[in-house]
Order: sequence, then C-alpha cells, then structure tokens
Amino acid sequence: MAAPSCSAPGLWVRGSRQRLESLFSLVSKPFCSAAAASGTVSAQRLAEKLRAQKQEQKTKNQPVPTSPVQRRVQELVRFTQQLQRVHPNVLAKALSRGIVHQDMDLVVINKPYGLPVHGGPGVQLCISDVLPILAKMLHGHKAEPLHLCHRLDKETTGVMVLAWEKEVAHQVQELFRTRQVAKKYWAITVRVPVPPAGVVDIPIIEKEVQGQQQHYKMTLSPGYRMEDGKMVRTRRDRNAHTAVTQYQVLSSTLSSALVELQPITGVKHQLRVHLSFGLDCPILGDHKYSDWNKLAPQKLSLGTLKKLGLQQAKARHIPLHLHARQLILPSLGSRKEELNLVCKPPRYFVCSLRRLDLGMPSHDQNGDDEAGCVKAQ
Repeated sequence: MAAPSCSAPGLWVRGSRQRLESLFSLVSKPFCSAAAASGTVSAQRLAEKLRAQKQEQKTKNQPVPTSPVQRRVQELVRFTQQLQRVHPNVLAKALSRGIVHQDMDLVVINKPYGLPVHGGPGVQLCISDVLPILAKMLHGHKAEPLHLCHRLDKETTGVMVLAWEKEVAHQVQELFRTRQVAKKYWAITVRVPVPPAGVVDIPIIEKEVQGQQQHYKMTLSPGYRMEDGKMVRTRRDRNAHTAVTQYQVLSSTLSSALVELQPITGVKHQLRVHLSFGLDCPILGDHKYSDWNKLAPQKLSLGTLKKLGLQQAKARHIPLHLHARQLILPSLGSRKEELNLVCKPPRYFVCSLRRLDLGMPSHDQNGDDEAGCVKAQ
C-alpha cells in the first residue's frame, strides 16, 4: 500500500510541504511495487486504506480557509494525522534527515511535533517502531536496533537521544535519573511570569477532575494553604512528587513571553503544570492545562488572536509551543568531555515568536527559519 503524502509540519511555512511530499514519494515507490507484485492485501491493510480514503474525502469537502495563517494551521492538523499513516521506512528516512549528532555511542535527533515516542491506544506509528529501520539506514542491514534513552511528550519537539547499545542507553538513563543531565526548554507563554526569573518548587500530584468530562490531570500539591487568613501547613500526600523548575524570561510583551525552563526534577507534565497552575502563564497551545475544570480549547485574548491571525474557534488547532532546546550530557564511556546538544525550534515556533513580537537570542536566529514565516494579511 502506498504511503500517503504528508503536508507541511509547521505553521506558516513555505516550501516544506513540497519537500516532504517529494521525500515520501521517493522512499515509498519501492514498497508500492512490492505490494503490487504480491497481489495480496490483508484485512488490516484494507481497513487502513479505506479509513485513509474516507479521511481524505472528508478533508477535501472542508471549505478552504481564506486566511493564509488558517490554511497553514489546517496543514499542521493534516500533517499530524497523516504522520500516523506513512510507511515506517518513510518516517525513518525523515528522522534520519533530522539528526543533529552522531558518534559511536549515540544518535541525537530533532523530534518533530505530533509524533509519539511509544505506542499506546490509538497510536499507529511511533518513534520506537522505526528504530530498527533507522539503525539499518545508518549502519547497514546488519545493524542492531537503536535504543531510547529518554522520552518526550507527543506534542513536544527538540533534542532526543538514542543509543546504539542497550548498555549505553542504560547509562544515559541513569544520568537522567540521577539528575546529572542539564536540560533547557523553550516555551511561549500566554501572559508573562512574575517575577521574570525564579524557581517554582511545588510538589505535583495526579488527580481526577470532576467536571463536564471526568479526566485525570497533573496538578499542584502545595505544602501550605490559606485558612481564615492564616497560612497553615498541610500534610504531604504520599502520592505527590517533588517538582522543581527554574525559569527565566528571555523576551516579553504585555501579553506573552518566551521563557527558558530548566527542570531540576522530571515529573510528568512538570513544566506545563508549573507554568499554568504555579505562575498562571500557560504555554501557548496547551489545551489540557489552561483550564483545570474542563477539557476545552485554550482561551486567548483578542489581541493575541489578532497577532496570530486566528479566530477563537480555530484556537484548538494551535500546537503546543514547548521545545526541548538543549541537553548537556556529562562524559560517558570513551568520551571524556561533556556533550552539548542543541536543536533549533521548529518553524511554527519561530513564526509565532515573530507574530507575537517576541525576540529570540541573536545567536539563535536563522535566516532559513525567518524565511519560512508568512506575514499576517
């Protein structure tokens, strides 16, 4: 079965769609021929093909947005859907083109948006599925599969470390577990953290939310509460996890900010929870943690919507603007010096910065990224 073409992975990007389509068509041709030669199609493949055709027909029937920004938002939605339906070889080839570092021990990729690391309910394709294929592309057909050293959320982009040997992967995992790996993330926030730099040291716990839809979220579990105007110490919940995040505002306007985050601990959704519930500055595109009581698209101010060129009805398509910017690994094995791994943010992130009038550190600006932005009409 032929792999479907894939639209551009970033908001407000020129040229990316054509490049990815040509990449996917080139890689998928051999598999098309093989499928035709076999002449047999399994029930699962046939169901997937019919489902893809139905989705494609549904997409064709949707009205084409007049705004160039909304068109690119729609392209991002289609991309994340189609990313799950491409042939594993196509995905592995795309990941190989995003390699930022490779040596005898490690392979470091720039994880794209919308791609899960592990399988699960509703996940048809993930990074762990294509690690054997990626290894063969890099080291030949006799290569052993690569191994995951850590994980990132599906919606998070940026630095992801893989290892050739399981033993090396375990060593890197131990470095993460013992907090010896320095991590820096970039996030675009709705509103501006006050003060502009500091540390959020509030435990985090997972709780069930009783609302219109029952669901689970990570939330804060502070050690104190207000009672009759006085600060009262609370008993620590045994299920709460210690969570510490250092932050610094790199650029800001009245309504948004570019924030650098350094998680000292590694609790699930820690950065999202500390920003939203601790500093009252949710990440742009974080539709899960922008409101505690319900699951709904993030509510944005009219000024922010105008800058982004969107209507509130389309805000549900805004991607999470959280990027794993940098990892610093200490010496490992034969390597005696620390390894500084840096990934530039994706184009939709850079273009959102431009639209929101947020500056990026001068040494991180890139002409190619800036060329991918389309000005608001």
